[in-house]
Amino acid sequence: MDLEGFARRMISRMDEREVKRLLAERIIEIKGWDYQRAERWAEAVILEVKNATSKSHPVLDYHSSGISMGEFGVGSRGRGDFYVHRKIAEVIGESNAVLSTKDLDDAGVVKYKNFYISVAIDGIHSRLSEYPFVAGFHVTRAAMRDVYVMGAKPVAVFSDIHVADDGDVAKIFDHIAGITAVCDLIGVPLVSGSTLRIGGDMVIGERMTGGVGCVGVSEQITPRKNAKEGDVILLTEGAGGGTIVTTAIFYGIHELIDETLNIDFLLSCEALFSENIVGRIHSMSDVTNGGIRGDAEEISSVSGKALVFDYEETRRAVNPKILKMLEELEIDFMGVSIDSLMVIAPPDISKAVKKAIRKVGVKVVEAGWVEEGEGAYFIKDGKKELLKPRFRESAYTPLKKVVGETTPPDFEEMREKVDLAAKAAIEKKLRVIERIKNRDK
Repeated sequence: MDLEGFARRMISRMDEREVKRLLAERIIEIKGWDYQRAERWAEAVILEVKNATSKSHPVLDYHSSGISMGEFGVGSRGRGDFYVHRKIAEVIGESNAVLSTKDLDDAGVVKYKNFYISVAIDGIHSRLSEYPFVAGFHVTRAAMRDVYVMGAKPVAVFSDIHVADDGDVAKIFDHIAGITAVCDLIGVPLVSGSTLRIGGDMVIGERMTGGVGCVGVSEQITPRKNAKEGDVILLTEGAGGGTIVTTAIFYGIHELIDETLNIDFLLSCEALFSENIVGRIHSMSDVTNGGIRGDAEEISSVSGKALVFDYEETRRAVNPKILKMLEELEIDFMGVSIDSLMVIAPPDISKAVKKAIRKVGVKVVEAGWVEEGEGAYFIKDGKKELLKPRFRESAYTPLKKVVGETTPPDFEEMREKVDLAAKAAIEKKLRVIERIKNRDK
């Protein structure tokens, strides 16, 4: 529970004494303290909130959009989320990066002398707080994937772990064990990290969150924008990661958790390096951001080409046991992260790619092709249909089924408010930069 947020909201609605009473009751519910101790804690929280609420210094304030993260679908790997990421690129602005957020790749790239350095970071799945090992395993694999698909060899991993005030310290160790399980399997060290409490004393409960980053080095890169007309699209078999394991956990299908605990994606990439094929591949990606629906549209957007998928072949790229679960739960496999490696390469190179991947025991299918045009499509029963991301990725837990996937009727109005907030952030950044530059003049 966010004590600070609760107090801030309640102070604007009711008498301060009532806020103190309610806050103390909430603290007792979670902490199990006596009323006197909880009341002292509540008083301190209210004092801090009152002192900070004025935001008398301009740097403390921000332009409120009035649109919440959940309303706009941020983090839900759909239209709203993708839109916000494009606005993030605008706030960042121009840089000397070889690849940045505007290129819609999951890893950014800078060049140092004759080498490309790829950097990626992934947050743990928000629903895996109570399963630290699984959270660590899958987020580490995700960060490594993002570096591998840039054509880079991972050389180091770093982590950031946040556990709320009442969380068990053992969560840290279990999480690190999950991270280093992947690190040990692939031979890449965890070299540094940070361990903190979520919100310090202001957030009570047991929630855990955090992220894992990866750094890789290469002499070439394979970004999404390099997809060419005439290329073949290959997909390795994916059994999912954080998203799919969350589905298995919260639908009570726990026997499928083991299906997700593998390093097939990483082994496939290693095979391409071992056979010296990476330099001849145009583009690589991982099927994660809202599934094929999300990734295909982004690749088309940055490459200026159209992507076409054969529905049945694409379906074959999902682990059979996982596919059975998804279909029984009516979860669209094309709209959820299946953690498949997507390789886009010329037809003659695709044969070598398939041979190398199959040599390490991983299934790979020829799922589609790249052609002139724009957008993404799939062919099913002889008909070519548009492949578009939904407002949110396919609902893959019981709660997400309730939340739904449909686009809010006021989405365009919300976008305008989000645009204004991004514009205000850019202007604020420029004002602060200018003020710092002129400080000593």
